[in-house]
Amino acid sequence: MRKVSSLMLGNEMFQQSYFKKHEEQLLDLVENGQHPKALYIGCADSRVVPSLFTNTPPGQLFVLRNVGNFVAPYKPDEDYHATAAGIEYAVNALNVSEIIICGHTHCGAIAALYNPIDAKKFIHTRKWLTLGFQAKDIALKTLGEGADKNQLYSLTEKLSVVSQIQNLLTYPYVKEKVDQSALHLHGWMYDIETGALEYYDPDAREFVSLKGKAAR
Repeated sequence: MRKVSSLMLGNEMFQQSYFKKHEEQLLDLVENGQHPKALYIGCADSRVVPSLFTNTPPGQLFVLRNVGNFVAPYKPDEDYHATAAGIEYAVNALNVSEIIICGHTHCGAIAALYNPIDAKKFIHTRKWLTLGFQAKDIALKTLGEGADKNQLYSLTEKLSVVSQIQNLLTYPYVKEKVDQSALHLHGWMYDIETGALEYYDPDAREFVSLKGKAAR
């Protein structure tokens, strides 16, 4: 218990401060349910906290997090698909109008694509990381095998976001709503060194600063 005592103390502080201050809004979410406008798919990295860097209160973001902010292609079988189940619920039950796939700098999952991994200890991770292979292959073809490691990782992080958006479009209900302009897909990159966000501009085919975009 001592190892998590700081978390328990944090909850006491939360109840006395944030919860008490915003109790009316939080209880409204209990009474009327959640109606988030956006599904956020991000990395499980503990340094990347979406509600923190978007300054978003409870009820506005439906959040899915996994290793590498990956999205597996649509596979309509009866196996266990945690990320797919979240996407399905957000789109078909919550009727979100936006889906954000957010990558980040210094991503351990992306770095792992270029380094040996223990197949016995990381049997599920090893399979999951194959969802980043397309981005890795394009990055290597673009920069070359002898490219600077940091540049290679950085490009792969960005290319992976685009690749996961492509995978999202294999979900028939996502594709249908996108075609109807009822759902919009966004690719973001979060810089953990500056706190800044970039978004993928499909026309320019590059990531550009998100600063000031919301105001336009």
